[in-house]
Amino acid sequence: MGTIDEVLVALRRVIRATDLHSKHLSKTTGLTSPQILLLQAIRNKGEVTIGELADEVSLSQATVTNILDRLEKRDLIYRERSTEDKRKVHAYLTENGVEVLKNAPIPLQDQFARQFKDLHDWEQTMIISALQRIAQMMDAEHIDASPVLDIGLIDRQSTESEKPTALSENKKND
Repeated sequence: MGTIDEVLVALRRVIRATDLHSKHLSKTTGLTSPQILLLQAIRNKGEVTIGELADEVSLSQATVTNILDRLEKRDLIYRERSTEDKRKVHAYLTENGVEVLKNAPIPLQDQFARQFKDLHDWEQTMIISALQRIAQMMDAEHIDASPVLDIGLIDRQSTESEKPTALSENKKND
């Protein structure tokens, strides 16, 4: 196997691992990685605003609001307007949300982060540099992305303004 093939196989394995983990999360919890990350952020931060959540998980406020809408419909979170500042809305876990998190598998990026932190600084730098170069070679360096290892649309509902990426198009052709 040539070096290009080795790179493509490694990339495909990363995509496939992300896909398999996403499917596992969906089967075991009925939730996506971003949904679980938001539930975890709400649990970890306590009283938290939508803006703070968006910053915490590196997603836009609009995306966070859409995901919270879905979580609220499933009775996993509830939102309340601040009594001190009526412009702010805080998100809280429901008892169902707490239970779901107790039984949820660890998100793939958490597993990755633990192992990445154990690497030497030079290894971390090489991985970052190589991945940034790959993103540039795939014309993907300007694609908005959060540090969430998940496939497809972040909230699983597309809008007319969203266009599939090259990776998602390739995935359809597998």
